[in-house]
This record gives sequence, structure tokens and C-alpha cells, in this order.
Amino acid sequence: MLDVGCGDGLIAHLTTQKNPSLELEGIDVKVRNHSHIPVRPFSGTQIPHDDKSFDVVMFVDVLHHTEEPMILLREARRVARQAVIIKDHTRNGLLAGATLRLMDWVGNARHEVVLPYNYWPRHRWLEAFDELGLRIDTWIKHLRLYPAPGNWILGRSLHFMAKLVVP
Repeated sequence: MLDVGCGDGLIAHLTTQKNPSLELEGIDVKVRNHSHIPVRPFSGTQIPHDDKSFDVVMFVDVLHHTEEPMILLREARRVARQAVIIKDHTRNGLLAGATLRLMDWVGNARHEVVLPYNYWPRHRWLEAFDELGLRIDTWIKHLRLYPAPGNWILGRSLHFMAKLVVP
């Protein structure tokens, strides 16, 4: 599995603890001094691996940090043999954009992460998947990431997780 934009690799590391047989590698535009998994640098637009070189490619809260998410989605489709997994956001609903910007700034500004605040509404995600020929296997929109009452404010349907099958 390839974790694109893995940061310090903590989420990938926790994933391997749940499934120790999983081989996981990370790439990021900014390799940190300490990371939980092996991390290689990459340009942010081109995944430095051959076609179909990983069973699964995953993005966890990464694509909204790019100017053009389609570039990395195309790259993921090229590199993945079986699936692309995405955890990201949808900009749907009252004050969705403002809420997402606040969460992004609070969570990432101190790490000097690029913040273009590029949140797509759900229909744009679906168009992108269709354009790339990726079939939605799973779409979860109520992730319950925060304890109450935080989930009422920060959860709503602003987050999603999707497993996309590569044909």
C-alpha cells in the first residue's frame, strides 16, 4: 500500500498495527525528521513509482491541499492495481466551506502545510471518479470523528471515506 501525503506516517503505522502483514510505504512533499513508516520525498504531482506497482493507494486528508486534485487522482489510478482509498471532505451544506477552512487552518498551519482550501462538493468527487473510470465500492459520509458536541459542529457530512475499485 502507498500512502500519498502521509505526513509523519502515523495513520499508516496504525493501519499496519491492525494488519501486520500489510506492507506500507509513504511519500510526501515534506519529509519530516521523525516518521512512523518509511517516507520518500515526491514532487506533489507525480508519484515516483511504476504503473500498477501497489495494490492500494491511499490519500488521508491530502487532496484538498492540492491546487488540482485530478492530477494526483490520475496518478493514483495509474499506480494502483486494485483500489484507491480516500478520506477527505465534501463542501456541502450551510457554512461547510468556512467550517472546513477553520479545521484545516487549526490542524495544519503550524506544520507549514499548503492550505489552498480546495474542497469539492460531493458531485465533483463523483464526476472525477467517473472520469477516471473508478467505481465506488464504499462511500461512508458519517465518520463520527469527534465526541459530542464536536461532531454536530465539525462532523456533519463534511468528511467522507471512499474505497474506489480500479478496473
